[in-house]
Amino acid sequence: MLRARTCLGGMVTAPHHLAAEAGADILRDGGNAIEAMVAAAATIAVVYPHMNSIGGDGFWLIARPGEAPVAIRACGQAAGLATPAYYREHGRDEIPARGGLAALTAAGAIGGWAEALRVAAEAGGRMALSRLLADAIAHARSGVPVTASQERLTREKWSELESVTGFRATYASNGMPREGKVLKQLALAQALEQLARAGLDDFYRGDLARVLAKGLEDAGSPLRLADLEGYRARRVEPAKVELDAGDVFNMPPPTQGVASLMILALFERLGVREADGFSHIHGLVEATKRAFILRNRYVGDPDRMGEVWKTWLDDAVLDAEAGAIDPQRAAPWPHVARAGDTIWMGAADSRGIVCSYIQSIFWEYGSGVVVPGTGVVWQNRGASFTLGDGPNALAPGRLPFHTLNPALARLTDGRTLAYGTMGGEGQPQTQAAIFTRHVMFGQDMQQAVTAPRWLLGRTWGATSTNLKLESRFDAAVVEALVAAGHDVEIVDGFDDMMGHAGMVAIGRDGVISGASDPRADGAATGI
Repeated sequence: MLRARTCLGGMVTAPHHLAAEAGADILRDGGNAIEAMVAAAATIAVVYPHMNSIGGDGFWLIARPGEAPVAIRACGQAAGLATPAYYREHGRDEIPARGGLAALTAAGAIGGWAEALRVAAEAGGRMALSRLLADAIAHARSGVPVTASQERLTREKWSELESVTGFRATYASNGMPREGKVLKQLALAQALEQLARAGLDDFYRGDLARVLAKGLEDAGSPLRLADLEGYRARRVEPAKVELDAGDVFNMPPPTQGVASLMILALFERLGVREADGFSHIHGLVEATKRAFILRNRYVGDPDRMGEVWKTWLDDAVLDAEAGAIDPQRAAPWPHVARAGDTIWMGAADSRGIVCSYIQSIFWEYGSGVVVPGTGVVWQNRGASFTLGDGPNALAPGRLPFHTLNPALARLTDGRTLAYGTMGGEGQPQTQAAIFTRHVMFGQDMQQAVTAPRWLLGRTWGATSTNLKLESRFDAAVVEALVAAGHDVEIVDGFDDMMGHAGMVAIGRDGVISGASDPRADGAATGI
């Protein structure tokens, strides 16, 4: 039987085992969960470069005993030159997904690390930055074996990426990357060493910032040094919904975190009592549709959209939305999916600190631009902007819509739970699957993560709108979903499109549990 791993000293779960081990080593050395997460975040940017980078964004939820959870918004704003007119002057009637023109937002992840380390220091953390980055630097310099997912995705996206500045030289200088082949990233090692020496602020307002800004400009990006210098990560109030099982937290706009919370609250109102049957899957899919309709209509830059999203978590609104769900029939769904490429990681320590963290470059390899001399691949998060009117209309300084949404819960049974996944459009759906299985229906944490999942729509840029099910679902459940009007497609039994999920929790007794996803290359590593 599948079982979650347990320990007392601390645990890190990540979609690559080297990142989990890097974080666990910090815990062994006396660091706290926040410091461990920074080490894991730096390492995952090296060992899983197709999924994330220090040239991307990040979002944090941090719970400390006896205190309200802290949320850190570490996403970059659009460049000062990034206007619809700028793109039309460059012959574009829409924002491209690859190349310099796609690299139009500042990268916030490093700033998020810095803010998280300030929270860590408030909690007694004293680990040197050079120690936190040491594993990442060593792996970049010595090399790491290419994973199967990196080989596959590089091949699939090669035609889009091969001619983008720095991409071939960084990831395919000796031919297409193959599983097991050692990938060395010497320029990235040097960039990380510079940060270890000069401090994380150097990424925005130092020597590394100047190299990044010039390289991005030369690659055709509208980003300039002033855009990096003007960036700051921010602590914000988490979004929250109260469920029977406890309080669940997520990120506020510009992320889709409010949709993740709505799905759980709507599903609870349906009164489903059993996992993995028709009512469970149908109920969550239909709740997803209701939440996504509001998300797509309104969510964007928080300064522009205001606080209308808070009303979506009011009981009256949730009751009305749940009442619109037919428990037996699928609602029509002409929906265009949003793409995404991301990693989620979680950590907990013996002090009771729990972190839920997500780091992303949007699509696989982001814009594809690897800034010369740095090894930093830059995100294409700005591709979610539009050049026309709408909630995500492009303008200088605006924040784009984000699929990223790490989740955290304080449960009535006394546990603090961090959970999440990569997977763009699928993130709220996978969060709902693993949370309801584990928390509402009592499945073992690892069983909840491993069990077959579904996806309405698709990540990675396709626009299909049907309901995809992993092939391990019971045939009777599939037949019932089809009979209810769902447009069902069966995919592989353990399919990457379903996300790379994980969970970690600490209870009142100090026991820490964790689970990682067999769809990834990761581990839940305890001490």
